[in-house]
Amino acid sequence: MIISYPLIKPKYYKSLLKDLVNFIKSPIETPSIKKSITHKIYDTIGLFLIKAVLSITVASILQFIYEPKNLTSISMAERFDPILLLLIGGFVLPMFEEITFRLSLKFNPIYFALTSGTFTYYLLTKAVFRSRLSLVDETFWYRVITAIIVMLTIYLVSRTKNVKITLQNYWQKHFKMIYYFSCVSFAWLHILNFELNLTNLLWLPILTLPQLFSATIAGYTRVAFGFQYPLLLHMITNILFLSLTFLPLD
Repeated sequence: MIISYPLIKPKYYKSLLKDLVNFIKSPIETPSIKKSITHKIYDTIGLFLIKAVLSITVASILQFIYEPKNLTSISMAERFDPILLLLIGGFVLPMFEEITFRLSLKFNPIYFALTSGTFTYYLLTKAVFRSRLSLVDETFWYRVITAIIVMLTIYLVSRTKNVKITLQNYWQKHFKMIYYFSCVSFAWLHILNFELNLTNLLWLPILTLPQLFSATIAGYTRVAFGFQYPLLLHMITNILFLSLTFLPLD
């Protein structure tokens, strides 16, 4: 039996990029992609490598041009020991962000409710209270309870027959807009990780370019393969990044 190793073949990445670009240009809710679990895993790893190359390239260029402090990373490093930082940053936060920005790319009342709840928590934390997602401060329970109320309300409303049909039809007709919104909102909201000054806002499209790469690829894998694949992609990315920060580079 001949075993194929696509990840070492340049043509494989060319084909993978072609599929990704075609989807980005014209995203559809139910792409006609029939692949085995093995091929989906290969593609997820391949897309991870593509994303890593793109993100590292942008980050390397920014180091020589403009590199503001990431306040969220600094805050987490100060508040958590390495093991807890790896657990929260490598598992909890990726799960939270994938539910917030990718889960509802496929419409389902439960998915929509979970996304609405986590997105509410995200906006309250980042935009309203200027806090941190993992920080338990005086606003924490207000943020949590409000998010739960929104989630339950959205679920009860969206599961009713007429509303459910209306939303399903909306997803089918406007999926391109929904996909693009999920990508741009995921990327641009990461500007809240930095100090909100005029310079950072002007640099927003460039500073958040790595997150935009992540969002477009994660959205594609979520729709084409299933929710577990972008979640795995996100966790691997964060775990590798956090692990590198533990290395004694001095």
